[in-house]
Amino acid sequence: MQNKQPAVYILASKRNGTLYAGVTSNLPQRMQEHKDGVVKGFAKKYNVHLLVWYEFHDDMVTAITREKQIKKWNRAWKIKRIEKVNPEWRDLTEELM
Repeated sequence: MQNKQPAVYILASKRNGTLYAGVTSNLPQRMQEHKDGVVKGFAKKYNVHLLVWYEFHDDMVTAITREKQIKKWNRAWKIKRIEKVNPEWRDLTEELM
């Protein structure tokens, strides 16, 4: 699908599990890095690697601003956003490849 396009994404460890919000300029590549365990930090430490929500943006400034908004949301808002587009909490990574 789309490669070099800014995106904001939410990862989960499992349905209603630990959540992680991130931003990247290349979502398919970033997801491969998360799945391979090469991205050090929170997502790796807590085994958060299921892509459950994402949105693309026209530029990185907009994507970064959106990521900061999402990180401030409480957990219930994030879950509501995920379940609006992905009620089964499927791993959406395959949509990108």
